[in-house]
Amino acid sequence: MRPPLLSRLLLLSPRKVEANLARLSAAGVVERPPTLWQITLGVFRMWHRIAFRPETIGTCRAQTVRPTWRARLLAWRALRLPALLAEGAVVPWDLSGLLSGPDVLERHLLGAHHDGRQFVYDLEALAAHPGRLERLEQLAREVVEGDSPRARWLRDLVVFEGYHEQLLAAVRAARAGDWGVDPQEAEDPDITLSAYLRWCAQQPETPRDTWRAWRRGRLRFAPEQIASEVPA
Repeated sequence: MRPPLLSRLLLLSPRKVEANLARLSAAGVVERPPTLWQITLGVFRMWHRIAFRPETIGTCRAQTVRPTWRARLLAWRALRLPALLAEGAVVPWDLSGLLSGPDVLERHLLGAHHDGRQFVYDLEALAAHPGRLERLEQLAREVVEGDSPRARWLRDLVVFEGYHEQLLAAVRAARAGDWGVDPQEAEDPDITLSAYLRWCAQQPETPRDTWRAWRRGRLRFAPEQIASEVPA
């Protein structure tokens, strides 16, 4: 069945999204992949987050800004965005991450700051590509242990102290099967890809059903804890 027009416009390449969903399903990230329309609603959820919860993106509650002039300048998110775009660390037309291949995911994890455990979302996506967690561990270690211009730039680009050390530890734990999230975090679509996909799979399956849910006040994009199992 051909995807709805809005899905074709927002997802850009529905076939690529479907291929990535199949890969994630085979990797055990999601038991029942959502439909393309449900992923479209997931993109709306991301837009809602950007518009109404911007403090959850690119900020840090636990770490201080690095003392370098570049990090202090890039702490202003309006100035950081062009640098992230030039680096290829953010892809604004792929808010779900389901269009992105492993190279893009690597650049995103290394160059865009994720607060707390938010990088687990992208680590789960990257883990579906064999050998790429190992490669990311090597790249993160080069940033942590190195003093090249590239390593210094990436440390400044993420702005906050300790980010790459936390990322490196998380990658090593993920390779051992430990995602480092507690039960509440595991059910947060802002933190894990598996929770995001479960959220999508619980949404209306067609535009008509979505319209009906909206009219009844049942369509919400604000955060809420979701069930671990998707109802049949």
